[in-house]
Amino acid sequence: MSRRKKISEKEVCDGLRRLAFGEITDAVSLLFEPEEKILQKLNTLDLFNVSEIKRPKGGGMEIKFFDRLKAIDKIREMVNEQTDKSPTSFYEALEKSTQATKRHYTEEFDE
Repeated sequence: MSRRKKISEKEVCDGLRRLAFGEITDAVSLLFEPEEKILQKLNTLDLFNVSEIKRPKGGGMEIKFFDRLKAIDKIREMVNEQTDKSPTSFYEALEKSTQATKRHYTEEFDE
């Protein structure tokens, strides 16, 4: 049975941030390097944003990147979820408590 690494929300957000705002210069440099140099430098290149690399039959190279706008949208969704889950501030809790107390005493005196 294989163990799966539990991925934290922070790791997911960090990865999405890299996709949304990360550099693509290493990937673009592949287009201009001879194949021998590419193989030597491959382990040192930051290709995190690359989703696909192809060498068509006619020559050249195609590089596809992950969608930055989708990554930004996912970050926005995560931020919205966080703000929805955030605990009520002390001031808001105090205000609600005061309103509930007022209602309680108002009902008591109306009887």
